[in-house]
Amino acid sequence: MDWITGEYELFEVREPDTHRIPFVFNSPHSGRCYPVSFLELSRLDSSEIRRSEDHFVDELFAAAPELGAPFLIANFPRAYLDVNREPYELDPRMFEGPLPPYANIGSMRVSGGLGTVPRIVAENMEIYNHRIPVEEGLQRVEAIYKPYHTCLRRLISRTHSQFGMAVLIDCHSMPGNIRVTGSNVRPDVIIGDRYGTSASPEISRAALHFLEELGFVAVCNKPYAGGFITEHYGRPVRSLHALQIEINRALYVDEKTLLKRSDFAALSAVLSVFMRQMGEFVTDYCSDLALAAE
Repeated sequence: MDWITGEYELFEVREPDTHRIPFVFNSPHSGRCYPVSFLELSRLDSSEIRRSEDHFVDELFAAAPELGAPFLIANFPRAYLDVNREPYELDPRMFEGPLPPYANIGSMRVSGGLGTVPRIVAENMEIYNHRIPVEEGLQRVEAIYKPYHTCLRRLISRTHSQFGMAVLIDCHSMPGNIRVTGSNVRPDVIIGDRYGTSASPEISRAALHFLEELGFVAVCNKPYAGGFITEHYGRPVRSLHALQIEINRALYVDEKTLLKRSDFAALSAVLSVFMRQMGEFVTDYCSDLALAAE
């Protein structure tokens, strides 16, 4: 079935019964509803095309609404459209026809084939058999990218209005062979705060501390400091904080078969503890800030 025809929602917000903590969770890359029309354009088979997914990250963090925070989840696949990019990071080599003058054609992400409309999936596998019409790429931005970010902005704004602050947790996964830059350390989790610019140091330190206490090898920013979403929405001076969290896929999925490992549920349960700890910490942090302001 093709979700473009309305068989699938492009994205969904799972709301808590009561919004109790100043958090918004977001999973922009775990979508696994592939349009038939897209698959027909691709040279990749149904397994290869999935190599760019953040596999089952929406399920790993599924407890967010139970803990009192909304959770925005993309159902469209990252290989089709990547909302963790600027709206018009587009590669002219992919398209028939000229791109608009405002398109960013020179970013490192575009050069690497990973723009807003990706040219490749992981392992440098070309997606398309041939160039696609430029109108196709621009339509994806209009129909999916812009509504997705409108929804995310509204959730963050609502949270900020209710609590006086908002913390966005942008949820991702990373390949199992990732190492910390300049070392042989294989992290279980990487927290990205754009080198201290997208979240307060207290919130970033708390995240690392809780993860380490739970037994994870956790590091900050290397090699993933956060993408467009973290950079764009994190404004600590306005009490808008954004953290990217990358979970090592080898912890919970077989990267060849893309099937969940037997301890998937256990990992999800531990991440639920982490989310609860973060919620309690930030709630106390809000109270401390309020008292300091009196």
